[in-house]
Amino acid sequence: MRIPALILALCANALLIACASREEPAQQLIVSAETAINESRADAQKFTPDLLQEADAALAQAKQDFAEEDYKAVLAAQPVLNQKVTSMRDSIVATQTAMAAATHEWEELSEEVPKLVAAIEVRVDNLSGQKQQAAQAELATMKATWKEAAAAYSAGNPLEAADKARLVEVKAKEVSEQLGIA
Repeated sequence: MRIPALILALCANALLIACASREEPAQQLIVSAETAINESRADAQKFTPDLLQEADAALAQAKQDFAEEDYKAVLAAQPVLNQKVTSMRDSIVATQTAMAAATHEWEELSEEVPKLVAAIEVRVDNLSGQKQQAAQAELATMKATWKEAAAAYSAGNPLEAADKARLVEVKAKEVSEQLGIA
């Protein structure tokens, strides 16, 4: 009867060692994931809140599994956690890059487009009749869209500003060509 008790004690001890050997890597995984998420949190809240929410949810699940001492589940979640954090960070970088490019584009367009619109305005003032009315309508649309673009840029949205500015630029070039402005 002593041998089964000894075997049971050895099995229990082996189980404790196995659990303990998974506990530390599981805890390190959680700490690493939490650190990575928190390092990017401010930018993620601004640029990719949906991906931040996904990363936070995966981390919360890992923490819950850890609290329930399901270290195997925590360790099995590593690829998902890594993917969520990587996706979030990649999206932040892509958004920041796009915003920098849009800012640069806005700066160029804000130099060129007002000159085009001003030239059109001078030409429209010298027109008469229905051609003048049509050109004035186009000019009013361009000015309104430009105002929206400037407001978007002032509000910190260079992507929208550049998009709207491009629309005005295309329309201004089209109208300039129609009016014979070189």
